[in-house]
Amino acid sequence: MNDLKTQINMKKIISCIVLVGLSVFFSACKKNQLGGKSNIEGKVVHHSKAIAEATVYVKMGATEFPGDDISKYDFEVTADANGNFKVETLYKGDYYLYAIGKDFTVPPPWLVKGGIPVKLRYNETVTVELPVTE
Repeated sequence: MNDLKTQINMKKIISCIVLVGLSVFFSACKKNQLGGKSNIEGKVVHHSKAIAEATVYVKMGATEFPGDDISKYDFEVTADANGNFKVETLYKGDYYLYAIGKDFTVPPPWLVKGGIPVKLRYNETVTVELPVTE
């Protein structure tokens, strides 16, 4: 009888260990969301000219252009007066950056836009040049 109780207790202990291990594994594998330790920084440029105050839209989990419908993007950041931007606290994963800005050296409506995919690893800062065109 004691052997049967021991076997049952061992099965319970092993089940608990497996459940705890799985929960730790799945909580450590966060991707494509905010709160991580990786960053993307860069500059929005049109023919090497910085595009001040461009809006950079970020799509999580994307390796290809999701389209120019900005409602499909997860969040946005604004570039500074020198075209520099930073997207902070990301988890490892795939992101697509799409920028829209104005370049007053091109004909009206002065709109320039474009995008690039970015892949992040854990605890990494990736620096990119985000090219935009008419």
